[in-house]
This record gives sequence, C-alpha cells and structure tokens, in this order.
Amino acid sequence: MPRRARPLILGLTGSIGMGKSATAAIFRQFGLPVQDADAEVHRLLREDKAAIRAIAEAFPGTVEDGRVLRPKLGAAVFNNPPALRRLEAILHPRVSAARSLFLKRNARHWLVVLDIPLLFETGIDKQCDRVMVVTAPTQVQAARVLRRPGMTPARLQAIRVQQWPDLAKRRQADYIIPTGLGRAVTRREVMQVLRALRRAPPPVGPLLRSPPAGRRAYARNLSRYRNHRL
Repeated sequence: MPRRARPLILGLTGSIGMGKSATAAIFRQFGLPVQDADAEVHRLLREDKAAIRAIAEAFPGTVEDGRVLRPKLGAAVFNNPPALRRLEAILHPRVSAARSLFLKRNARHWLVVLDIPLLFETGIDKQCDRVMVVTAPTQVQAARVLRRPGMTPARLQAIRVQQWPDLAKRRQADYIIPTGLGRAVTRREVMQVLRALRRAPPPVGPLLRSPPAGRRAYARNLSRYRNHRL
C-alpha cells in the first residue's frame, strides 16, 4: 500500500435509529479509531466546567451543583431553534477542538472515522475524504427508536424534522450501508468499503472528496442499497 502522509477521513452518519452506532462498533472491531461526536458532547456536559458554567448562564435551571440536568436541558432546546443555536454555540467549538485533537493523535492510522449524526447539517462532511451513510427501512427505524425510554411517535417525528431526510443523505453519500438485514450483512458491506478505501489514492494534503458526490455515485450506491431492501 502506498505511504500515506495522513489518514483517510471517513465521515459516518445516518438519521436516528438507522444503525450508526452498531456500524461504528464494526470499525472499532477492525482496530480503526472512531470519534463519537455524541459521546464527546456527553463528556463535555459532565466534565467541561467552562461549558457547564456557560450552559447554566444561558439556560437557567438546567445545572444543579455543577451538574448538567440533561433532561431539563433537552426540554429547553427541543423544538426551540433559537435555544438550540445557543447551545450549539457553546458546544460546537469544543467538539471541533476535540475532533482536531483526535485526528492529531491518530495520524499514524491509515483510516479514521468521524461518527457524527449531523454531519451534513453542520457541514463537517466537507472535512471528510469520504462519507458513509447508514440506512434502514422506515419501519425498522421506527421500531428501533420507539424502544428507547421516553420516546413517542410524536417525538420521533419532531426529531426527523430536525434532521436531513434519509434520501437527501443517501444522495450525498459515497457509500450507503444497509442495516435492516442484520449485523452480518452490515459487517460484510463495511468490509467491502474498507477494501475499496485501501485502494484509494494516498492523501497527501487536500481532501479527496468534492461534495456532493454526484448523481453517478448516488445511483451506484442506491442500486446496491436496493438489492438489500426487504
């Protein structure tokens, strides 16, 4: 394999309940570093004293004894775009700094994975060489999400409205991974992507991806996705 000056950066994303976390676990099983943006946010809410102070000032009543009360914070920003933007202004720069540190620490790997639910919505896809979208039929998605504590059909619909539609994400993807047919199928699809990425030109500077990937890539990946649909 040609020598790589830096790792390939793969953005991993998908709508709620589409199987992104399970797919990220497959990459970890192959020994590849994965940064989980959600996990980083949770860490900040637990440990970053400056962030916690800023949240306490911006959202009174959501911090108690130095601890963020996540249900109250979630209620404060849910279906409230201005409040959500205030929270993002506090957290996003810190998450971005953590991402830069992650990339620096894993510079010797041939591939790193950025697991980011709102990859397209935040424009971070432009910082990736390739983008993988995980997807499943709508009924599978709903069944998964509605098993979560406190989740209702109305809440699921409200979350869907805040995210890019699954079809729009698939149109922007370099790789589409179906997760509705079991983990064995998902694992096999991920392995195929890894083989393709191994053959990709070694990154030496600028990112390899020029988003959007284009209709040809979308048609090719959509055809593969449809072959796995029930």
